[in-house]
This record gives sequence, C-alpha cells and structure tokens, in this order.
Amino acid sequence: MIKLRVVEILKEKGKTNYWLYKQMGMSYQNFMKMINNKTKSIQYANIEALCVILECDPNDLFQFEDDY
Repeated sequence: MIKLRVVEILKEKGKTNYWLYKQMGMSYQNFMKMINNKTKSIQYANIEALCVILECDPNDLFQFEDDY
C-alpha cells in the first residue's frame, strides 16, 4: 500500500495541517481525506502543489508499506 506522508513532513517542518490547508486552496473535506490517506487518487496538480509548498520532491511524499 502506498501512503502519503504529508502529516510526517509537516511535523518535521514545524508546520500545521491548517497552514497547509490554507496554502492548498482546496475544500477542507477533500484536504483531510487526502492527508489522512482516505482517498483512492490524488491529482497531479495536488502532488505538484504539495512538493512546491513543502519544498520536497514526490519521492518524499510517498511511502510504500508492504501488507504481506
């Protein structure tokens, strides 16, 4: 399973979920689903925005967890 690491990155950078939510400009409900890994897809535009805002690359955003 691939998981988004946004919450961890925010903690590392000393930023809050609310700060990122305001930067992203998306609905709060969709934002919370995305950062809590409750969505089945993420738009490329959102991945790009996360990378720019969090000053990271896509490899930093995702973590592969083996469920076996």
